[in-house]
Formats: sequence, C-alpha cells, structure tokens
Amino acid sequence: MPNIKSAKKDLRKSRAAAVRNRAQRSALRTAVKKAKAAAAAADDRLTAVSLLDRAARKGLIHKNAAARQKSKIAKQANKAAAA
Repeated sequence: MPNIKSAKKDLRKSRAAAVRNRAQRSALRTAVKKAKAAAAAADDRLTAVSLLDRAARKGLIHKNAAARQKSKIAKQANKAAAA
C-alpha cells in the first residue's frame, strides 16, 4: 500500500484505467466475435473495424494487432461474398 500522496493518486488512476480498459476490451472482443460470425452483417463488420481502430489509437491494443484482426474480418467477408 503506497504511503506517499502521489503514489496513492497513481494507484487510484491505474485502478480506474484498468476498469476502463477491461470494459473497452470486452466490448471490442464482443464486436470482433460478432463480425467473425458466419452470417455477419456489414454493420457488424463496420462496428468491429471502428472499435479496432479506436483501440489501437488509444493504445489498448497494438496497431499491428488491430490491422491483423481487420484483415481477417475483411478476408472472411470477401470469402462469404464470393460464395
């Protein structure tokens, strides 16, 4: 447990950020799962891509991880459209 005032504030900030990040990561994972579903609507894919871009911009996930997941979603959408 921190004793110094700034350390106490830092602990409060990091706990708040952890809660915020957990909620955002959960929403992101849900959106990506919906987008990767077999019968995903275009709206679901757009939402997932938007959330991935925002998460990468905010530092929640790495930009290459976001690009990789967006690529998988697009590849699956193209495959479904061709079939």
